[in-house]
Amino acid sequence: MAVRQPSIRTTAPHPDLLPRLAAIVGARHVLTEPGDVGPHLVEWRGLFHGACAAVVRPGSTAEVAAVVAACSETGTAIVPQGGNTGLVGGQIPFDTAQIVLSLQRMDRVRTVDPAGNTITVEAGLTLLGVQQAADAADRLFPLSLASEGSCRIGGNIATNAGGTAVLAYGNARDLVLGLEVVLADGRVWDGLRSLRKDNTGYDLKNLFIGSEGTLGIVTAAVLKLFPKPREVETALVAVPDPMAALALMDRALARLGRSLTTFELMPRFGIDVVLRHGEGTRDPFANAHPWYVLMELSSGTEGTLRDVVEVILAEAIEAGDVIDAVIAESLDQRLDFWRLREVMSEVQSREGGSIKHDVAVPVAATPAFIAEASAAVMALVPGCRPLPFGHLGDGNIHFNVSQPLGMDKAAYLARWEEMNAVVHDITRRHGGSISAEHGIGILKRELLPGVKSEVEMDLMRTLKRTLDPKGLLNPGKVL
Repeated sequence: MAVRQPSIRTTAPHPDLLPRLAAIVGARHVLTEPGDVGPHLVEWRGLFHGACAAVVRPGSTAEVAAVVAACSETGTAIVPQGGNTGLVGGQIPFDTAQIVLSLQRMDRVRTVDPAGNTITVEAGLTLLGVQQAADAADRLFPLSLASEGSCRIGGNIATNAGGTAVLAYGNARDLVLGLEVVLADGRVWDGLRSLRKDNTGYDLKNLFIGSEGTLGIVTAAVLKLFPKPREVETALVAVPDPMAALALMDRALARLGRSLTTFELMPRFGIDVVLRHGEGTRDPFANAHPWYVLMELSSGTEGTLRDVVEVILAEAIEAGDVIDAVIAESLDQRLDFWRLREVMSEVQSREGGSIKHDVAVPVAATPAFIAEASAAVMALVPGCRPLPFGHLGDGNIHFNVSQPLGMDKAAYLARWEEMNAVVHDITRRHGGSISAEHGIGILKRELLPGVKSEVEMDLMRTLKRTLDPKGLLNPGKVL
């Protein structure tokens, strides 16, 4: 395996710790049996396999605070975990003395305020649960990911998740108004404010958003809601290349602005992989095309979008930026279009080994980045099959590369770090980031000093020492 599996430390927990934790959360919520603990120790792609003393499942903020205080007193490290859907290993423990603190029992909706367009939820609620609670109040919570049925909102906040609606609504950071956080010593910071404006000192919540559980444990959040769209139009569009896709996006933004909520780019190879391995998928076009865009638009007024979308596509066809297009005529057809995009990462494993990159470059640079990176990896590993796809609207490309046909999987994955270096070098040359929405965790920890200045690294280490002086919150992650 090319990705370096951290060594498992086989230290013992403090002898008083587990009985103390059982007294706090109840014995049945301190898991120690291998069959119960096992699912919490493996990253879903199988890149990392960890170990811990126990999985502890508190049911309230008070219980989280008491668990953290007990761990602080005994010098026990804590690895917070939501749905265990993270892609960089940030949620995996690597020490038999550590505990996993699972927030899955904390899944309540505390309040919904439709008039103020806010919802207050606990960290263990699934992203889908947040969306459903908003929908029940005739509101929209726009954060959307392929894993939304299993990922937890606390993890989304801890990694500053992106998703398919960033173009219109921003990342998780842009959707959070307030937080409740348990600090490393067990104190609770109650920052559950729903204010849209608050200039009373430092914006503390932004210290914890994207910190991957290394500075504090998010237990609840006040999130922004939006009016539900009354009309949605979804189109699958065939384009000759990413530059043409960019021209189409510019045209749509000029006409519709924020009504353009999704603009996802997919190569033909990705569509072929989905059609081969994705159950219930089909090609809506009679002929194959080089590239595709999944474009979705929404409006608060019914009957205003369809004509505009048709005009935009007709103009783009005339300009040579669009080859063909299909606008969804039903909810089922819309869901079929979305399925082509949503299972693309999942089914790629059926093609053998896949080396993945979550990068972002300035939007205007995405066509050049894709072309340069594709050529570079094919030169490095002849026969490899680049599958760059993702959020063209914000420059976030999941630059995945499948192994050459017939190549040994282990031999291919042994090139992981070598290929990372090539792709990340091109990313940096275009002024981009080596982590767009998945975080740093342990997978990219050693790469961070190469993309951050000494001043930035020193500031981050200072924050870590200040908020977690004993180094017990998710140790070994990010820094």
